[in-house]
Amino acid sequence: MILRWLIFFSALPLCAGTVSGRVELRDSRDPAVRKRLDYSGVVVSLKPLGAGATARPQPARATMLQKNKTFSPHILAITVGASVEFPNADPIFHNAFSSYNGEIFDVGLYPPGSTKAVNFTREGIVRVFCNIHSSMSAVIVVLGTPYFATTGRDGSFSIPNVPAGEYELEAFHERATDATLRALARHVTVEQGPLVTPPFEISEAGYLPMPHKNKYGRSYPAESDDHSIYPAVRK
Repeated sequence: MILRWLIFFSALPLCAGTVSGRVELRDSRDPAVRKRLDYSGVVVSLKPLGAGATARPQPARATMLQKNKTFSPHILAITVGASVEFPNADPIFHNAFSSYNGEIFDVGLYPPGSTKAVNFTREGIVRVFCNIHSSMSAVIVVLGTPYFATTGRDGSFSIPNVPAGEYELEAFHERATDATLRALARHVTVEQGPLVTPPFEISEAGYLPMPHKNKYGRSYPAESDDHSIYPAVRK
């Protein structure tokens, strides 16, 4: 069932406002969620509806750093047309790639201190891995709307400068099923002034982590010492 959140205000001179709210995660096996109540990393977006929809995503640049064999940020939200840099701040080689739904790319093997960039031209969920290190993973959420935010540790989000109008509020969480996320969709009416949405929960029930393959579709070999794999970076 689709719910409609309506908040009315008296006439104000403002033509845009801030949409804010809070998300909680439930049924999680992640210690950060269960023990520390870390609700970060949920992407909340507003998709304009109707003939008056005026959202025009503007190309931009973002960065997903590779350091300590980790992609940072782990969850990155961008608009269609944005370019993402993948700088290598480790003393070893990396090879960021994605072969899943969304933007498929492979930047190839590149050395410490260098970077590669990818332009994202289609909406979707891009799951990013390193072809060398199986433990490295991240998610890029490519949106067709400029109205979005990513939750902080307390689950709060704030989307500024949203023009008055009708929107569909959607959420993405990497450990929620597609069915769970579809059921969370809400129609929101933004009037002149701020809008605070009722808090909502995202269940991780039904999520099954699956091991991924390398870019060749094969299982990763056991990770050995990087200096023995890449003698060129040995000090």
